[in-house]
Amino acid sequence: MQRPLILFGAFDRHNFGDLLLPHIAAALLPGRALIHAGLAARDLRAYGGHAVRALAEVRATLGDKPADLLHVGGEVLTTTAWQAAVMLLPPQEAPATIAYLQDRPGERAAWVQRMLGTAAQAPYLVERGRWPALRRVLYGSVGGVALHSCETTLRDEVLAQLRAADAVRVRDKVTQAYLQSAGLAAPLLPDAAVMVAELFGERLRQHVAQGEVAGLRQRFPQGYLAVQFSAEFADDATLTQLAQQLAQVTRETGLGLVLFRAGAAPWHDTLLTLQRLAAQLDAGSVQVFQSLHLWDICALIAASRGYCGSSLHGRIVAMACALPRLSLRSPVASAQQGKTAAFAASWEEAEVPATVAVAELAPALQRALALPRERLQRTAQTLASEYRRGFAALCTPLA
Repeated sequence: MQRPLILFGAFDRHNFGDLLLPHIAAALLPGRALIHAGLAARDLRAYGGHAVRALAEVRATLGDKPADLLHVGGEVLTTTAWQAAVMLLPPQEAPATIAYLQDRPGERAAWVQRMLGTAAQAPYLVERGRWPALRRVLYGSVGGVALHSCETTLRDEVLAQLRAADAVRVRDKVTQAYLQSAGLAAPLLPDAAVMVAELFGERLRQHVAQGEVAGLRQRFPQGYLAVQFSAEFADDATLTQLAQQLAQVTRETGLGLVLFRAGAAPWHDTLLTLQRLAAQLDAGSVQVFQSLHLWDICALIAASRGYCGSSLHGRIVAMACALPRLSLRSPVASAQQGKTAAFAASWEEAEVPATVAVAELAPALQRALALPRERLQRTAQTLASEYRRGFAALCTPLA
């Protein structure tokens, strides 16, 4: 009898990429008895996600029963306990909670531990010492590009948990280099989202043919660009600059603009910010996409002429669909390389535009749209093949 397999990750909150990752793992592990676990119990099936159990509850329920655990990926190596707890809040509760706890460190620490069921500083890593019944602990395509700049106590905890794992795969060369400098071997494996078109092509076609996406194809028969950006772009000056750059693109290409959210958890995207941008654009050229359903968002990107935004997984889904893509650099980002730039540097061809400042959007997007379709298809096929081989090797001990 097979041991239960726990798929663990940050899919206990609404973030586009995190919701997608366990679907990829499940599709590549047919027949396994799966338990979907996050830090908190959340039912995200209405958004295309899963009914997620809290990892602490799963551990208590299984007790000393043998089990395996696969971390499905994401930028989790640098997610602190405070960040994780806030992102699990309903968006409307987050501002007041943050404001109340900001200057109350004792109450804040107690609240975080109650929210997460753990005192760990890096809660999306498994405390294997507290769970001796786990037979295999595997990390697939995790990221932590800012790990070198985190507090020493957090870095030490992350390295200790990764050393206790049976296998670790990382999705970018920046994370890999840091772990190697700490004496930890971590081969590269692309993010699981590179598999979305190969594994779920039929599901994408169904969502393209119905609902909002079908309406968009009728409204913009010449095609549209899927555009997304996080709340970090919400200041007036940045929105005005975004509107100017996007208006230039629509004038030069004739394409429509569809503004969408890639995550509704706190510190992700907001509908209000999209609406504020849309108000600065010609009404005939833009539409705000309402759906937060995982497969609607995938279909929106798949049916587009290209993607432009700040979401790493928006870019990766466009890569999987062999579409032009351009990533926006946050106006409040530090000088260090972010996760999107690190992923692009690890897997994109040199000629493909990676991350740009808002002021550089229009010319860079034009370059992206001019790339030969054959080149984009080659990258999509290479990444899918690379992931399939690497995932099979990672999970062989689970068979």
